[in-house]
Amino acid sequence: MPATATLVGALLGLGTQMYSNALRKLPYMRHPWEHIVGMGLGVIFTTQLVKWDKKLQEDLDKMLLEAEAANERRYIGSFHNVEGGEN
Repeated sequence: MPATATLVGALLGLGTQMYSNALRKLPYMRHPWEHIVGMGLGVIFTTQLVKWDKKLQEDLDKMLLEAEAANERRYIGSFHNVEGGEN
């Protein structure tokens, strides 16, 4: 997964810089160092996005487990009262 995010980020940065040059009707490879910077920023962006998504999924799983446990604690007591005839 990290290799895929790195490759996608590099292509995103390169494509953004080339698109920017095309919009301004400049040669695609006008300043090659700008392409390197764009690729580096793209790699950083996608890598952080993958890390953020993983952390978000872990937090969601934790919250769902806590909510399930809270629901079980809340409703287990009410079912015992109904079955026992005590209302």
